[in-house]
Amino acid sequence: MFGMTESWTPPPSLPVEAVREAVRAGMPRTVEQLRELVAIPGIAWESFDPGQLERSARAVAALLEEAGLDEVEILRVPHAGGPGRPAVVARRRAAPGRPTVLLYAHHDVQPPGRRELWHSDPFTAEERDGRLYGRGAADDKAGVMAHVAALRVLDAVAGEDAGLGVTVFVEGEEEAGSPSFRAFLEAYRDRLAADVIVIADSANWEVGVPALTTSLRGVVGAVVEVSVLAHAVHSGMYGGPLLDAPTLLSRLVATLHDDDGAVAVEGLHAEDGTDLVYDEDRFRADAAVLDGVRLAGRGSVASRLWTRPALSVTGMDVTPVDVASNTIAPSARARLSLRIAPGQDPAAAAEALRRHLLEHAPFGARVDVRIEETGQPFRTDMSSPAARAMQWALGQAWGRPPVETGVGGSIPFTADLTEVYPGADILITGVEDPDSRAHGADESLHLGEFERAVVAEALLLLALDAAHGPAGRE
Repeated sequence: MFGMTESWTPPPSLPVEAVREAVRAGMPRTVEQLRELVAIPGIAWESFDPGQLERSARAVAALLEEAGLDEVEILRVPHAGGPGRPAVVARRRAAPGRPTVLLYAHHDVQPPGRRELWHSDPFTAEERDGRLYGRGAADDKAGVMAHVAALRVLDAVAGEDAGLGVTVFVEGEEEAGSPSFRAFLEAYRDRLAADVIVIADSANWEVGVPALTTSLRGVVGAVVEVSVLAHAVHSGMYGGPLLDAPTLLSRLVATLHDDDGAVAVEGLHAEDGTDLVYDEDRFRADAAVLDGVRLAGRGSVASRLWTRPALSVTGMDVTPVDVASNTIAPSARARLSLRIAPGQDPAAAAEALRRHLLEHAPFGARVDVRIEETGQPFRTDMSSPAARAMQWALGQAWGRPPVETGVGGSIPFTADLTEVYPGADILITGVEDPDSRAHGADESLHLGEFERAVVAEALLLLALDAAHGPAGRE
């Protein structure tokens, strides 16, 4: 664990105002370099140019070298599904008796999607009304630049007195599911070892209200296929005694939720474990819910988002309408995304989902289930001194205490970090807000919030360095 006492309080000598001034002075340069990163369409999916991902990694490596880190490398580790994508690892070793912090972000981005849904080119960062628009402007190239900018401030303010060990790990395949992440940790276990791990890939509560993400739902990804025929047949000649596969798939999917819209799969954990009120009207606005659409599930909105399971159909393969003929489709399949509550074992959740789908096969149809992904949920130890230091830093940067939030989404690699480095404190922060639209069209970054996020991270680094305690790495 990080070498602070349980009664940690911020050292009175921390130069908060000097940090604010240094961050403010460096923002034009930081934003311009963020624009340059956004211009690189580094996407880790097989159907996109891998050369752009390599270009993205080189750009990040150059930024970290410029930030003064001594050892900068572009590394990759093969995995069962193929070659690993380029990750950037940069280090500055700790002075004797000082701790080491690992700063995580990822440089790969989601595909842009349909161009006509964007108001500007997704790979040309454009500033409008105090926000910077572009793919990756928030998720997660802003996380990369927050680390770079905070390190510059650390050096500018602390100078040669800074003895904090720093390792920056910028992954290159997070948006593709981090397939080689665990293998990467195993291969470079010693190089990435740290006392505190800061993951810059989450969101704040709203503009003006910082948040420390204290829980994440885990994930189970599956593909279910329903088959009824060996081949397609004429819908007029054979329709009636036979139901087509899309209809039966729809009936099967409908069994996954009860009449309230709560997940109806037996064996899934749920809890009402948050005191933070997420107003329904705000949620409807944040999620762009259409008028008249009733919200699903039971319990508070926050618990339905963070500490209860959720199950969505994220894709479906059926005959497209514009090429459909009068035939009964022999098979259809759907991709399911199950988010599981903190405390749930993903293997048990995957088996529960598989069992439900097989037991509810409609009209005796053949049902095949393939589990494609599992990820552990996560919960932060908020009693740790490092978490308290982070709360202090966020409060200083925003001028108000942070709230503790969950995230309905998943960062599966947090479980890998917990298992490989059981003695490290893991802190999840971010630069996004409810209007960032990460993964969607018009993704954007609120530049004022970005500046405050850099202030908070710089203050955290100074606080960790000022502790002067033993690294205490286990």
